[in-house]
Amino acid sequence: MTEARILTETRGATLIVTISRPDRRNAMDAAAAHEIERAWDRLDDDPTLLAGIITGAGGVFSAGADLKAAASGQPPARTAKRGFFGTISQPPQKPILAAVEGDAFGGGFELALACDLIIASQSARFCLPECRRGVLAVAGGAVRLPTKIPVNIAMEMALTGAPQPAARLYALGLINVLCAPGEALATALSLANTIAANAPLAVAAAKRVVQAAAASSESAGWTRQQPEWDHLRGSADYHEGIAAFAEKRPPQWRGQ
Repeated sequence: MTEARILTETRGATLIVTISRPDRRNAMDAAAAHEIERAWDRLDDDPTLLAGIITGAGGVFSAGADLKAAASGQPPARTAKRGFFGTISQPPQKPILAAVEGDAFGGGFELALACDLIIASQSARFCLPECRRGVLAVAGGAVRLPTKIPVNIAMEMALTGAPQPAARLYALGLINVLCAPGEALATALSLANTIAANAPLAVAAAKRVVQAAAASSESAGWTRQQPEWDHLRGSADYHEGIAAFAEKRPPQWRGQ
């Protein structure tokens, strides 16, 4: 029997979704993406659940997509319905919060960006390392991040791939609550309980209206991104970046 990659539990009216692949730094493969999608389907379909939290086991949020799985020819970590990581293209209708301990890198950061609120410990770090791998942050990093923090900082993160401490992103307004290490989940639960105490129909309406207002220019970004991604993933550098990661060696870029 295949071991579950995603663990779920309910606390009151909140569904907690935990990425549980600590041996892979909670990197996500196709199986994990489908398990996350099923969890979000449950959240949307169950009237007794009013909010969701996603977090990671073992003191790490997520290292993003499992590049070793990709290098071995396994399907990407996405689903037909909800997209990358079972979330990015169609997050749940109900509010979801990211409780981040440790690293949220690549797709892990993009998963947090798809959430409505981000709660992070002071030891958390956020990073878009895709350019170091010859790929593009197509799961929302290149499109969503510039709508949430100053464009020049988003550009710095996208171009350098350097990790940023939670304190810096909290100061820029990306993170809602900065808490002590080990307290991200408890802090997120407290905030989820506050949301769940409000009128469900009003909460749902508020989420839709705020999202619509914030995303008025996001659709153009997604449209512009697609041809860039199509070109990049057909390049030699794309395959070299993934192979170098899997083989634990520096990539040899060819610029083609």
